[in-house]
Amino acid sequence: MNGTEIHVEVASALHLFVPQARRAGATALATDGVSTLGHVVESLGVPLTEVGTLLVDGREVPASHIPKAGERIAVRPVARPQQVPGAPLRFLLDVHLGTLARRLRLLGVDTAYESTDIGDPALAARSAAERRVMLSRDRGLLRRRELWAGAFVYSTRPDDQLSDVLDRFAPDLRPWTRCTACNGTLRQATKEEVADQLKGGTQRSYDVFAQCTACGRAYWKGAHHEQLEAIVERALTRFGGGT
Repeated sequence: MNGTEIHVEVASALHLFVPQARRAGATALATDGVSTLGHVVESLGVPLTEVGTLLVDGREVPASHIPKAGERIAVRPVARPQQVPGAPLRFLLDVHLGTLARRLRLLGVDTAYESTDIGDPALAARSAAERRVMLSRDRGLLRRRELWAGAFVYSTRPDDQLSDVLDRFAPDLRPWTRCTACNGTLRQATKEEVADQLKGGTQRSYDVFAQCTACGRAYWKGAHHEQLEAIVERALTRFGGGT
């Protein structure tokens, strides 16, 4: 360190990432005079995926800015709804977010999901290759430079996770159009086409079916449909979307 001291204020929405001692107003921070502001922010524990605007003495600067002695830095959260330029909005979720993945698919949102732990490098590579927003609670994963884009999932509760993602990204909602098992698209199907997947009671009680064009799984309005319908209705009421 060469004694370069700056003052950093992290917005309250990002306080969960920083130590308690750095949450009260602007705090002094010694830097080496060569590290970028992005590196400094990450050293505090804040993933750059969660940073919207960086202000230096009131003016906006990029993460590549090299802080100078005496500068006052303000770290602001991502503005909502967040725009992800350059690709259709679609997501990739890690192994810990299976329920969120199924609920996003229920709402018709293009959502890839890894049901096994393939490791951070492979997840980041898939995010980049398929241009998907990586959703995770793993801060280390979200710091990987090869990510196409990423976002921290703030809650551990699926209801809150879903609301947070819908609020942050405002995806177009098309409920009942994707397979919750594999993310494939659904089509209408006859009872005869899916008969091999139906038990006796279902065979007698239901006449309307859909089938995944990718994995072949059959869908109908079974015992859990009311619970799923409630999730869909809450999402449409709060966040809108196509049907």
